[in-house]
Amino acid sequence: MPGSLMTRLSSGETLLGAWGFIGDALVAEALARGPVDWVLVDMQHGCMGYERALEMIRAIDLAGKPAIVRVPANDPGTIGRALDAGAAGIIIPMIETVQEARKAVDACLYPPLGRRSFGPVRVGTRDGPGYFAVANGQIAVIPMIETKAALDAVDEIAAVPGVSGLFLGPFDLSVALGLDPGDNDGVAIFDDAVAKLVEATRRHGIAAAIMSNARLAPLRARQGFGMISIFNDLMGLGAALASDAKAVRGALEKEKADA
Repeated sequence: MPGSLMTRLSSGETLLGAWGFIGDALVAEALARGPVDWVLVDMQHGCMGYERALEMIRAIDLAGKPAIVRVPANDPGTIGRALDAGAAGIIIPMIETVQEARKAVDACLYPPLGRRSFGPVRVGTRDGPGYFAVANGQIAVIPMIETKAALDAVDEIAAVPGVSGLFLGPFDLSVALGLDPGDNDGVAIFDDAVAKLVEATRRHGIAAAIMSNARLAPLRARQGFGMISIFNDLMGLGAALASDAKAVRGALEKEKADA
């Protein structure tokens, strides 16, 4: 399995990641060739179905990075297919209860730790017949905490056996707290939510993860997050284009003024 994500999460490293919204294998490979530790394939809000996600995972594998998949929902069939495709970790949105967290663990892990169905067609091709024996120790199961109910139950969710980390969704959690979607640092209710999640992960010895950006990443690391996304393909492409266009237009205007 490329770049054992679980080993590095357990070591206390700060792992930086890139977020893939664009459903394209070449874009995913380009992200994975960059100086990041993991790449996420976003099947919840991104522009890809299963077949495209499979190709993206294979492209990320080529770069030797672990592919993480955010699935659309806490559905065992969808989770199982993402793992059979080769995902090293699964982020599960909208988890609110211990029962839902246990359902996610069951979908991700083989018996006796879970109830994942055996059929690793693509990942078995990649990793060989030894995959089954090591899979449970190498798959990161990461519920998202992004509602008020989830925040109220965060300590109990963090304690569920098999949960590897908790992922704070700042936009949905902000909305649930009555704020505008975004990173609402400096607003007490948001800051308290961040601290509560991090404290729960520390108490139970699991990772704290968050979707973020390059500007906020140092703050997130200081807060205790060990898994931080710093870039996403869609916004990065738009920002690069805007910057280049501004530079070229400025140069053209200068040439015109100097003529």
